[in-house]
Amino acid sequence: MTDLDRILPLWRELEASGADYVLATLVAVEGSSYRRPGARMLLAQDGRRVGTVSGGCLEAEVASRAWWLTANGPAVERYSTADDDGERPYGSGCGGVIYLLLERRSTAHALLMALEAAFNRRAPLAIATVLEGPRIAERAFACSTSGKLEAPVDLGAPSFRLLSGERVGDHEADPVHSELQHLADLSLARRASLEERISTAETSTRVWADYRAARPGLWIFGAGDDARPLVSLARELGWFVAVADGRSHLATRTRFSAADEVLALDIAALPGAESARFDLHPTDAAVVMTHSFEQDTHILATLLSLGFPLAYLGALGPQRRTREVLAEAARLLDFSGPVDEHVEQWLTHMHAPTGLDLGAEAPAAVALSILAEVQQALNHGTALPLKQVRATRAEVPQP
Repeated sequence: MTDLDRILPLWRELEASGADYVLATLVAVEGSSYRRPGARMLLAQDGRRVGTVSGGCLEAEVASRAWWLTANGPAVERYSTADDDGERPYGSGCGGVIYLLLERRSTAHALLMALEAAFNRRAPLAIATVLEGPRIAERAFACSTSGKLEAPVDLGAPSFRLLSGERVGDHEADPVHSELQHLADLSLARRASLEERISTAETSTRVWADYRAARPGLWIFGAGDDARPLVSLARELGWFVAVADGRSHLATRTRFSAADEVLALDIAALPGAESARFDLHPTDAAVVMTHSFEQDTHILATLLSLGFPLAYLGALGPQRRTREVLAEAARLLDFSGPVDEHVEQWLTHMHAPTGLDLGAEAPAAVALSILAEVQQALNHGTALPLKQVRATRAEVPQP
């Protein structure tokens, strides 16, 4: 599960009771660190904490000091896991320095509202935050979504901008806030985090724009027993997971209680009106594994006619079988021209057979091989052993 999977339920509980809390956000790293900027941890006054900002070496130290460090407002604090005077102060071998923004409910509330909305809508979000000076923790947000990003809170400081240009809580008269909004928009457009200094009336201040990619989605077409470990592993990663199958006795909440969505399909209505039930995003992954030639044909025909390519499209089984299914899908779609040409074109964009070669045989191991390839595709990894990869970025230590 991701930090937000754990943070949001506790945050909602604390908000409902009116209790204060501290949100710790990793905003910068020097040297090696287990977590990257954007990692978060939520602290309750009763001692509960969820999320992590390190590999476990700093969390207790952060929790012990967070309340008095934020007594007078938000603060950015430095924590070292490197050798300081010959000692590792927090018992870590990471050997780096991290900077945490610590803030209480008064400034963190709007941020968590925006994170929750983007998480639930599976939409990318960019957050521009002031990290220095009297306006520390002031923010602007940019979110890519077709609908309005709801924020039923006092929008005195932050604002939300959508790609459509609609904005809630506008502050055009404030040059600092306009700069914040510009950086949030820029981060969203570039799909990357960035850091800059912006000028104020008296000086310049450091601003960090945190880009949060859309929550990944995995659509599993097939509700057999081999789909169950795939659902469990994907949910452990914090992904949105949907299961769909034409066999209503298999596609049930009882069998897939961990899934976000379970659909019993009318296969004969695919592609067609039934396709409207698929809330697929271009950033999603889909794996077709019904073990039914007819179902696979109708489902792949639907996925190939979406009008946009998926981030990952895989099919279980030998490629020979997938070729035959794709040939039937082409006929189902009434595509003109040689069927073989369509099949070959589709195969170049598919993962068939799905999964990495991990020597997998049992369902759980097959699920791991599929998830590993999906993860690699979504994050553009090499899938090579890390010891063979010449790092082009800061070293990320392994647990």
